[in-house]
Amino acid sequence: MSTEKEYDELYDRLAALREQVASGLASQLSVDPQLADAINKQLDDMQAVIDAADLAAAPPPDGGLAQLAGVGPQAATVLGETRMPRGVKEYDETVASERILAVGDLYYVYQHEKIGVFKVVHKLQQLFQQGAVRLSDGPGAFGLYKFDRREVLRYTQDDRIGAYRRVLGYGSGRGAAGSRPNTDFHKLLVHFSNQVALFWRDKRISDVIRMRAYDPSFGSIAIVRRAGLDLRNNLKFTSYGHLNVLRVELMQLLDEAYRILDAPDIKELFGAANAWDVVDEVLIRYFDERLVTSPRQRMGVTGRQVLRWLGAPHILESTRAEFEALLLEIAEPAEEWITSAQSLGLAKRSETERVLPWDRHSPVGVAAPRPRRRGPNYSRRGGLGTYRGSAMSANGKRP
Repeated sequence: MSTEKEYDELYDRLAALREQVASGLASQLSVDPQLADAINKQLDDMQAVIDAADLAAAPPPDGGLAQLAGVGPQAATVLGETRMPRGVKEYDETVASERILAVGDLYYVYQHEKIGVFKVVHKLQQLFQQGAVRLSDGPGAFGLYKFDRREVLRYTQDDRIGAYRRVLGYGSGRGAAGSRPNTDFHKLLVHFSNQVALFWRDKRISDVIRMRAYDPSFGSIAIVRRAGLDLRNNLKFTSYGHLNVLRVELMQLLDEAYRILDAPDIKELFGAANAWDVVDEVLIRYFDERLVTSPRQRMGVTGRQVLRWLGAPHILESTRAEFEALLLEIAEPAEEWITSAQSLGLAKRSETERVLPWDRHSPVGVAAPRPRRRGPNYSRRGGLGTYRGSAMSANGKRP
């Protein structure tokens, strides 16, 4: 437990020590910027040990108020003798890795659901039961027969849709009873992927225009870390419940569906070379859908890689060299995820906007849409879509 005088003197001594070290090693710091990171990390660790010891010390019963107010035998004669707390314990940025890994697997399954893998299997099953396709006793036919035999033991499609809505914020409706849709997930994932991609784009540019190609002194790791922590903290409170069990079952279901589609008799039926060709052929022939198989599948793969990286403690690394080495793992997946999402109109590539406020769906700097010109019959009292002297609604139809 430190006093106000000791508190001030400590930080003055730390500042003087930093200045003395920087002055003594000025020539080496200009040549080796990593040395500055190492020195700062050691000094920060020393300060963290002192702060932890002070936080662990038990405060007096009155919290030091008697010293400050001048009451009792422990009354302070000067302000420097009063108790000075260092603050409260920092916000816990750690999270159970298995919950973030479960979110990554659920996101992976969701993208395959959007592609239509389960829908294609159910369509083939329907055609098989109707005798409308030339399937009899092959491995694909037997797999179609067994596919829904364990349905009573599995989570239903409504359970899957409810989980997508609660954890990822995708889909429509309110989701499961008592749950709240996680509407912030997608914009935070877009923002984090953009910041990772921007960081490495800036790094590549600096490698070209500077003499020391791999000098880790360009780009801000603080922006990337803040974007990653925002996304991870968002998932911290939406990944409770039955998510772990659900994702294990869904991964088994997805594997079973793919094995059916990759069966020789199923591929021969459509003249396909692999299971994905079967998916595309069924979607075109029976559903007349616009194919999004390739970008959606890559979004599932790369998005899961990004989320898995957040499950590790890498985002808490404060040393630049170590952070860059760890971040390199998702440099290309983040860039590919942004490209795939952009091709589907699900994300916007950010070039200069670096901040994403919590109460907006687009980064700072993006121009807001211009308001429409109001006609002479617009009524403020009636609100948007209400016109004076007319019984028309906003879509031009009579109510």
